[in-house]
Amino acid sequence: MDNKKNLKYSSQKDMGLFDPEQRLKALSENSKAIEVDPNVPPRRYYRSGVEMIRQANVYMEEGNLERGYTLYMKFLTIFLEKIREHPKYNTVSSKEKAWNQQMLRDVLPKTEELKKQLLDQYRVELAKHLEDAKERDEIEKQRIKREEQQRLKEEEKRKKAEASKPKIAISAAAVTDDDKKPKKLFTPSPDVKSPPEDKKIPSVDRSTKPHLQDDKLNLRDLILPTELMNGFLRLAAPNTTNKIETCGVLAGKLERNKLLVTHLLIPQQTGSPDSCITYNEEDIFDYQDQYSLITLGWIHTHPTQTAFLSSVDLHTHCAYQLMMAEAIAIVCAPKYDETGFFVLTPEYGLDYIANCRESGFHPHPTDIPLYTKAKHCKLEPMVNLEVVDLRKK
Repeated sequence: MDNKKNLKYSSQKDMGLFDPEQRLKALSENSKAIEVDPNVPPRRYYRSGVEMIRQANVYMEEGNLERGYTLYMKFLTIFLEKIREHPKYNTVSSKEKAWNQQMLRDVLPKTEELKKQLLDQYRVELAKHLEDAKERDEIEKQRIKREEQQRLKEEEKRKKAEASKPKIAISAAAVTDDDKKPKKLFTPSPDVKSPPEDKKIPSVDRSTKPHLQDDKLNLRDLILPTELMNGFLRLAAPNTTNKIETCGVLAGKLERNKLLVTHLLIPQQTGSPDSCITYNEEDIFDYQDQYSLITLGWIHTHPTQTAFLSSVDLHTHCAYQLMMAEAIAIVCAPKYDETGFFVLTPEYGLDYIANCRESGFHPHPTDIPLYTKAKHCKLEPMVNLEVVDLRKK
């Protein structure tokens, strides 16, 4: 008999174990479902490609083949199929293109070998799943058998108890005239409360309840050193006193499927009371390459305002979040003792801002939130932070 035909699956994920080839195909198709946004400078894609390979290599070292394969496939999809369609593709430097070509030559055979490893892994998982299902089925049969035996015992016991009860016969003569009179029903007095009726508890359709965005997107946890904000504010204090914004880049590493902010990089910049412009981006890239860091978001001050994302902030953060879903924007408002951890709403804000052609400060619609609190952030006092001030170069 074919065990697969009798196997009961409890979820769609279980059904994915049914056919290793189909499971690998679905993973590949999901990984390739990525588009290049013409509004994002191509250089950012090339920069993101560097960090995708770094993350993929970490996943491979940790034995997480699926995550590694997904990132490799995204890398191949972008740089073999999509990037040349970008209207500003010709603005990418020859140095970046040469590095990318070398990475493609390395990643292609790795990905092919990884496909074979994943197929083997899926086949082993399917065999184990079928074996476990058979064992669970046998355990369930034994449980049902025991319950049936117990029920029969209880039934037999009840029958014996009924049979042993003495029979009492009542003759018609034993019924008195009082017994034949109608009985007056008891009516409680007004000050006696009747026992409360059982109220039916309405059923709740939990499928209509809202879900947190990090549940929906399965975002990885982003671990932040507790000292990050205070350290940044101390560094920004001279600017804050003069009502000038300060900004920094959050960088770090991937470890056990968690993103850790380990570095705060302060690029060369100019600021005003409501804006901050960075330049010499190559300094940031060179430092990150030297220590194999990935970009995890950014942080800036609002020296005179509360903690929120302005229209300019939204556009700045959009570029970060398009490259990494977990990227965050931290806003420190020392005047009001506020700190905000924000992300663009993936179901609306990210697409809206990515397609907004306005520049500078401009109004955005407020009927649907464009950004929200970043619920995937975790503060950890034991994570070390290194502050690198590149303004001093």
